[in-house]
Amino acid sequence: MNAFSLHGRRGAGLAALLLAASWMLLAPAAPRSAVQWFGDLCTSLGRPMFASAATTAGAGARPATIVKPLSCEPLPNVPGKNVTTVSVEFPPLAYSPAHRHPGSVTAVVIEGTVRSQLGGTPAQDYRAGQTFFEPPGTLHVFAENPDPVRSAKLLAFFVTDENCGPLLIPE
Repeated sequence: MNAFSLHGRRGAGLAALLLAASWMLLAPAAPRSAVQWFGDLCTSLGRPMFASAATTAGAGARPATIVKPLSCEPLPNVPGKNVTTVSVEFPPLAYSPAHRHPGSVTAVVIEGTVRSQLGGTPAQDYRAGQTFFEPPGTLHVFAENPDPVRSAKLLAFFVTDENCGPLLIPE
C-alpha cells in the first residue's frame, strides 16, 4: 500500500485531526489511557484506521468510512486486555482497504449492507443483524458498502492490549 496520493493522506490526516479535536472538546474528561487509546486509534502506526479508497491505487475516488470511538474497558477476567468498541459508518460506496488487527475483532452490522473479505475466503455480504469475526492478525482484504444510495453502519468490538491499543496493523 505504498501508492497513497499526497492529497489523500493529507485529507485523511486532517479528518482524523478534526475528529480528535471534536471528540476531545465534546467528551467528558478522560483518564490518560483513554486519551492514549484515541491517539493510537487515529494514527495507528501513521495511517488512518480505515482509509478512503481514494487513497488507494486503482480503487478510484470513493468515500471514506467514518470511525467513532465509543468505549474502552478493561476485561476483569483477562488481565492485561481490554475490549474497545467503535462504530464505523460506511457512506454509499465507501471502502476500507487491506489491513490487519493485532487482536480478535467481532463486527455487528446495524444498518445497511457491508461487503467484507478476509484473506483466503470469498467476499461476503453482511446485512443488519449479521456478524463476522476476524481472528488476530488475519488479513482483512477489504470492507465496503456496495449500495450507491444508502449508508451502512457497524459496531466493531476489539480485544486490545492494556491501555486500549493498538487497533491496526497496516498492510
